[in-house]
Amino acid sequence: MLIQSRNLEAIAVEILSAAGSSDDESQIVAKNLVRANLAGHDSHGIGMLPRYIACVKTGELIPNQHANVVIDDGPIVSIEGGAGYGQVIGQEAMDVGIERARALGVCTLTIRHSFHLGRIGAWGERCAEAGLVSIHHVNAVGHVGNAAPYRGSDARFTTNPYCCTIPGARKSEPLVLDMATTVMAHGKVRVARNKGEQLPEGVLLDGQGQPTTDPDALFSEPPGALRPVGTYKGYGLALVNELLAGILSGGGTCRPETHHKNDTILNNMFSVILDPNRFAGSEFFQSELNLTVKHVTSSPPMNPAEPVLIPGDPERENTSKREIEGIPIDENSWGLVVNTAKSVGLTSNQISNLAQIVT
Repeated sequence: MLIQSRNLEAIAVEILSAAGSSDDESQIVAKNLVRANLAGHDSHGIGMLPRYIACVKTGELIPNQHANVVIDDGPIVSIEGGAGYGQVIGQEAMDVGIERARALGVCTLTIRHSFHLGRIGAWGERCAEAGLVSIHHVNAVGHVGNAAPYRGSDARFTTNPYCCTIPGARKSEPLVLDMATTVMAHGKVRVARNKGEQLPEGVLLDGQGQPTTDPDALFSEPPGALRPVGTYKGYGLALVNELLAGILSGGGTCRPETHHKNDTILNNMFSVILDPNRFAGSEFFQSELNLTVKHVTSSPPMNPAEPVLIPGDPERENTSKREIEGIPIDENSWGLVVNTAKSVGLTSNQISNLAQIVT
């Protein structure tokens, strides 16, 4: 089925409001989720709402929290998220970092104990819109791991995303490298499971540490584990993210001692936000950026139908397409959203009127 982004956003706003969020918070969270869907990252889109609302009900996610600055020392800023919606905490934190980087040239910023920060690329894009380069390292605590180390057979941490954005790489559009350090993000395995699809080879280990293509293995007992992207290279980056985000933020690392009784997703993030014009100058920065991107993307493609892209291009292409055609949602994922809406008091008629589904 296909649902237009405005309708999907309206549904999300109603669900979030009914679950206790203010009008502003509902709008911010809904817009962030739907933008992830538009970009093609359904793993971080409206399909997260069932888990979010379940965590609101257990008290693991606390609505209407705001970014609380706990360390403010020139270019060093540390923020406590208070288990609030990551879409709000992340936005407010980035705005603090952007202001500081504009004033000082650079800001090193940490976030601790934010509920799920969503698609990390959104925070890089926010910095890029301000003309700033940004680098983000993320880890998660509060639930059992879902990613195995290289040569390991069970999970020891989570998918630990890495993001780097550079403004102006495509005229007014940025380069946005936003990636899980596993072969596939956890949410993409969930989406495949809901669709009844098998995974590619090399993505997942089952609960016995054996390779499998069955997405159910990640959610079984004992749980399976995602494999690192690029073998030891992805594992190395995942471990760096775990240590930088978990330790520098003060939020802790993914170990049995930091698990919660109720399943939750608490993110920590270490970010560096900088003004590129303060280094080699704006003219050199933009000239070298444009020339390098042109040089790289002019490589003759192996397949003429698949030209060389830069990170961020696929998301822009998906957004252009989905804004017109609508956002595809499989029946199982949609059923979970509908059940979540009903659990907070929305009626079937309200949901149907808001959705205006195109099959």
